[in-house]
Amino acid sequence: MSLHIDLKESIEAHYPDQLDGEIQLKQDALLVMFDSGLALELRYLNPHEYSIQWAWGDAELRIDTAPLHKELSTFPNHLHNADGHLLPDLLTVPGRAPWDNVKQLIDALLLDPLLESARLNVT
Repeated sequence: MSLHIDLKESIEAHYPDQLDGEIQLKQDALLVMFDSGLALELRYLNPHEYSIQWAWGDAELRIDTAPLHKELSTFPNHLHNADGHLLPDLLTVPGRAPWDNVKQLIDALLLDPLLESARLNVT
């Protein structure tokens, strides 16, 4: 749970003007609303195991590290896009500091909530 508390504090410090209300800390998740209508749910067990789901309008997307899709170049992390397709996840990296992954994803989502841009690169 302290990982979620740390992420909550980092999000509050880094995105104060984009948040829409208080971040909710649940037993196993962090719920974040942005003023753009983006709703984010973070579930971080550790730097290698996580699920990050978000909604924007009627669209729902998710990145997770369930080790199910060995055919993807970013195995085990992968993206479930708004159309239900499975794609490589080019934004998060298992083992990287959770805040680095979360910040990179939030920055991308604030610009392109459906991740439709072809300019998504890992930094």
